[in-house]
Amino acid sequence: MKKMMSFGLAVCAVAGLTACASSSPDVIRREDAQIMSFIQEGVVISIRPVTVDGSQSGIGAAAGGVIGAIGGSGASGVQREQQALGVLGAVAGAVVGNAIERMTTREEAVEILVQLKSGDRRAIVQAKASEILVAGDAVTIVTSGSKVRVTKSK
Repeated sequence: MKKMMSFGLAVCAVAGLTACASSSPDVIRREDAQIMSFIQEGVVISIRPVTVDGSQSGIGAAAGGVIGAIGGSGASGVQREQQALGVLGAVAGAVVGNAIERMTTREEAVEILVQLKSGDRRAIVQAKASEILVAGDAVTIVTSGSKVRVTKSK
């Protein structure tokens, strides 16, 4: 029973940590609020769908390794077998946890090519937003530090 509770807590931790990240232009991080941003005006030249690959921070692998070790070590009654199965479970769990983290943090996004009023062109990749952009739309590029987002001009 104790092992099942540990397993459940580890699964919840992985799920919670992977759900925290967002690169949506509709979501502004707390540390980006109340900061002056640089603004540029332009027109959308083209939009194409892209996929932003998921992250591999190691959190999924670590959590998967712990879960696998707990599950593997509880599979047999002989101590030597428990240890061997625990190690195998940890390795398998780490591989699976890493893959889960990568898949759950993967995002559908768009690459937006923008012609600035100066004639320069910019390419920006951002997560799909509630606002649909199409070629010909007047847009505002908002730059805050190293973060950039594109939104329709009003």
